[in-house]
Amino acid sequence: MALSTSQPVQNNVQSSPGTGWPRRTAPVKSSTCPSLNRHINLYPLSNYKFGTKEPLFEKDPSVPARFQRMRDEFEKIGMRRSVEGVLIVHKHGLPHVLLLQLGTTFFKLPGGELNPAEDEVEGLKRLLTETLGRQDGVQPEWTVEDTIGNWWRPNFEPPTYPYIPPHITKPKEHKRLFLVQLPDKGKVKY
Repeated sequence: MALSTSQPVQNNVQSSPGTGWPRRTAPVKSSTCPSLNRHINLYPLSNYKFGTKEPLFEKDPSVPARFQRMRDEFEKIGMRRSVEGVLIVHKHGLPHVLLLQLGTTFFKLPGGELNPAEDEVEGLKRLLTETLGRQDGVQPEWTVEDTIGNWWRPNFEPPTYPYIPPHITKPKEHKRLFLVQLPDKGKVKY
């Protein structure tokens, strides 16, 4: 199954003067981005075999401990850089995003913190291999595609935003999300 975004976006909604409500007008074609004119291959979930690994747990025992660790690291190395991979399959014709389960109630995208000066794509491949790689020594080949999101943490607090708030000069974390193209078949250790 392939998702295609090659159709130009149609914008046929325009605000009415003074009311703020949209009214229909003639279709207007907007410009298209060349990177959107490609296919993303989605394969059935049944093409993959999922093994098990030792359970994954958070590094920190609590949220305050996590932010204290972030403060300590910020003083030493500056802004934390994180990457996460979005792995998509389909089941019953619908796309599904694969998530890691930590403990019994927490789910997250695979990825994590980068080492200082580590390349984002190479770091994501390393993190994917550490968390999802096979244990029989076969090195998986990860195909990291486009950046599909950027999230910023302005303070040592849980909220993140898809932008840097204007009053923030030194964000505490930058998290970049990448689309990861899965092979047509494979074995993954979750």
